[in-house]
Amino acid sequence: MAIYTKEEAKQIMEKALSFSTADACEINLNGSESGNIRYARNTVSTAGHRSNQTLVVQSNFGKKSGTATIDEFDDESLKKVVKRAEELAKLSPENPEFMEPLGPQTYDESITFSEATANITPEYRANVANSSIEPAAAKDVTAAGFFDDSSRFSAMLNSKGLFAYNKSTDSNFTVTMRSNDGTGSGWVSRDYNDISKFNAGEASKIAIDKALMSREAKAIEPGKYTVILEPAASIGLLGNMGRSLNARRADEGRSFMSKEGGGTKLGEKIVDERVNIWSNPLDPEVPTSTWNGQGQPLKKTSWIEKGAVKNLAYSRYWAEQKKVKPVPFPSNFIMQGGDASLEDLIKNTKKGILVTRLWYIRNVDPQTLLYTGLTRDGTFYIENGKIKHPIKNFRFNESPIIMLNNLETLGKQVRIDGNLVPYMKIRDFTFTSLSDAV
Repeated sequence: MAIYTKEEAKQIMEKALSFSTADACEINLNGSESGNIRYARNTVSTAGHRSNQTLVVQSNFGKKSGTATIDEFDDESLKKVVKRAEELAKLSPENPEFMEPLGPQTYDESITFSEATANITPEYRANVANSSIEPAAAKDVTAAGFFDDSSRFSAMLNSKGLFAYNKSTDSNFTVTMRSNDGTGSGWVSRDYNDISKFNAGEASKIAIDKALMSREAKAIEPGKYTVILEPAASIGLLGNMGRSLNARRADEGRSFMSKEGGGTKLGEKIVDERVNIWSNPLDPEVPTSTWNGQGQPLKKTSWIEKGAVKNLAYSRYWAEQKKVKPVPFPSNFIMQGGDASLEDLIKNTKKGILVTRLWYIRNVDPQTLLYTGLTRDGTFYIENGKIKHPIKNFRFNESPIIMLNNLETLGKQVRIDGNLVPYMKIRDFTFTSLSDAV
């Protein structure tokens, strides 16, 4: 059994800590039970179950640290892993940025665990695959998908009296549908903490419909177009923008958040004033743990407010250097949306392009957050409020900053990769060349 209760986890960690002779000791205990099913060519190819548990000991002598890992928790094994961590610490060079472990903290009670997800069976996974394979085969489409689910726990204990525990569940589903003539492709992704929100048949139908709609795509000239970005198309660019909200990189002049001549863009307006982005571990749609890997409590935090940079993330070390309070990095990413559905956005577009997803995104210029990549799995030309025909894929060159300054309409929020991102209509999105890939 890889899922320990709070009391069981604490008992194991306290036993390990009792063997420590270091100046400071931090112990992390993690475990998971997970299952999966994979299918391709309309046939299940693999299925499995994994059970893992790991205890990690970090020992410190002054600013010297050593880490050791083990997956056996009897007294002799715990004594051995603590001793090994201490031996490594004594051999290690000093870490000039070492921070003492935190003392006791107060955490909100997380909402990351779902009993329904924890109770998923192999039969359930088989039904997920069947909900893709049968309708795909009936429409002369080939399905290739993957579904996995997990129950997890994480616990932390240190010699300063800190103890933290979190139990969570997750599920992830993705499927690519290809028309059997080789010219059409559709794709969909879903992820939930609570599996009762998931409908495999509904998700698969979207991918099947896009595969059929995208057959025999036509080429149009690259250039600047009004685009409707589904959340899977914008999350890569928005995520890269979110990762730039790093105070140290900004202070050192190494990011878009660095101000020319010194300083940061904290407080400056950088995108359209309708853009509001925050993180919240207690959001019921995208809950996360209420503490991070350093044992810091996570609270609702605003990052972009009315288009302006509200906060930058400060590690404990960098906060100490700058004489400010630490601001933990976000555990999720929530962007405020509007009321418009995808159908509404299409209906209100005279000429534009619908983009299902972007992939192979690569950095071009970190100072401007310019990225390049490709469209994939369903790109369509819109005319007079209707999808007119599929189009060949494009390579794009775009910055999320420019994109969010060219915002026309915010649509409804959708969960994607543990985040909430709205559909967006953007003007003057830059496509630079065609791609023949389906």
